[in-house]
Amino acid sequence: MLQYLYTTPVASVIFAITIATSIYAFSNPHLYGNMMLNPYSIHRDKSKWITVFTSGIIHADWMHLIFNMVTFFYFGFALESIFVQVNGPIGHLYFGLLYIVSLVLSDIPTIIQQKNNPSYYSLGASGAISAVLFSFILFYPKAELRIFFAIPMPAYLFAVLYIGYCIWASKKSADRINHDAHLFGALSGLLITIIMHHWIIKHFIDQF
Repeated sequence: MLQYLYTTPVASVIFAITIATSIYAFSNPHLYGNMMLNPYSIHRDKSKWITVFTSGIIHADWMHLIFNMVTFFYFGFALESIFVQVNGPIGHLYFGLLYIVSLVLSDIPTIIQQKNNPSYYSLGASGAISAVLFSFILFYPKAELRIFFAIPMPAYLFAVLYIGYCIWASKKSADRINHDAHLFGALSGLLITIIMHHWIIKHFIDQF
């Protein structure tokens, strides 16, 4: 664990804080409620913007937490290492910026859409983790990913299916999952990575 902290300190801190805060919030309903994102409250009280960040370090249940943290473990630590390899030590900062900015950007469409809905709440790191995953895919589009950890496919195909599913699921709105956050998190990860590394588009194309 010390090796991870030394080589990928930003991912390590995000990982540890998210797990610790989520577990603590599971047994503290008052804190849990105050940390969730409620667009209705944000629209009427600007101080509630802090929940854009706090909602990203808590989760709905153990399954939600485990799924997100397993995904982050595989791709977040790898992406920070990639950023450091191509940028030097400032890559740690770039990784942190990508994660935090994507966390905010992934929630903005939801805040706008649900600003008059007092009963709507959202939480979880899925938007930022989608950004991390899609940033990784730009570097390694042919890496093998597995849907539900079982069905293998190249990363670029997974990305297409993922975006298509998010758009479909968002329009259908048949569950309580914030698919918009997943979609806009993924798009934010692509955009921020391209802004940070202008050469990444050519690199992506050259992989085929």
